[in-house]
Amino acid sequence: MEFLRFLLRRVLWSLLVLVGLSMVIFIIARAVPGDPARMALGPTATQEQVADLQKKLGLDRPIVEQYGLFVVGLAHGDLGRSLLTERPVNDDIRDTFAATLELVLATIFIAVVCGVPLGVVAAYWKDRWPDNAVRLVAIFSAVTPSFFLALLLQILAGYVLHILPTTGRLPPNFDFAPGYTGLVLVDSIIAGRPDAFLEGLRYLLLPAISLAAATMGQMARITRSSMIDVSSQDYIEASRAFGVPEWVRVCKYMLRPSFVPPLTILGLEFASLIGNAFVVELVFAWPGMAAYGIRTILQKDLNAVMGVVMVSGVFFVLVNLVIDLLVGLVDPRVRIRGSRQ
Repeated sequence: MEFLRFLLRRVLWSLLVLVGLSMVIFIIARAVPGDPARMALGPTATQEQVADLQKKLGLDRPIVEQYGLFVVGLAHGDLGRSLLTERPVNDDIRDTFAATLELVLATIFIAVVCGVPLGVVAAYWKDRWPDNAVRLVAIFSAVTPSFFLALLLQILAGYVLHILPTTGRLPPNFDFAPGYTGLVLVDSIIAGRPDAFLEGLRYLLLPAISLAAATMGQMARITRSSMIDVSSQDYIEASRAFGVPEWVRVCKYMLRPSFVPPLTILGLEFASLIGNAFVVELVFAWPGMAAYGIRTILQKDLNAVMGVVMVSGVFFVLVNLVIDLLVGLVDPRVRIRGSRQ
């Protein structure tokens, strides 16, 4: 019962956040200077042509009615038509979202696989040379801009060593197109194409490493701090006194309760990367939704901008809802407090 109350509260808060997001992004999109119809048609268009396009987009209606139409469209899964591509925004996002999602999933995988063990090593050898080395790596990765690291890796791996490709998602004219999930690595496994899997992995490595560096540094530092706090608890000393094996004490009694703060940060990073991956996507010509969103912002493509922001917001809310539930499962105290508030 406590878990159900906890889940219900989180779902209701998530819905309220999405309603608020729809209002904020609609107001901001309408408040930005410039006429979307004029920008779409160009400076040579006549006033009659601009007025006709404004009527088609509903820009001639009262602002409240425009928001109502926007909400109705969202409820039916209709994000309107893009002025940039002249296609439904749904189709543009469907074609680009999978690429961004695959990049973000690879980024999180690298950050967790590298960051958490580094944090454990730093906490286990606190104030000794492994700890100092991990902290140096974590600080360096956290303060290095992703675009700088992307350019550096692109030059070294692509143009100096010639070991990895630097642009795109698959080789030109490669006989494979992701169709089931839109994720190259997953679809290549489903289709039984190891060659496509290896090519997709080669093209994915550099942008994923560039994007994962900062998150890896955060994961290492937070895991280290959390494990050091847990190591001072009485039950840790008791487990040592009772002769519990060292690996059991570190992995079960220290790492599990220490994983709540890194898990929370991981959820925030995972969701924010969906919208913040545009720099790396632009450097590596990665055909993702983040880069598509930047292009639509520059062209003041209102439908596309609002569509990208809403999809990113929905993903952000869903990921954080899942993280809240996972934290509640890992630490029952959080679940009990959440159900009573």
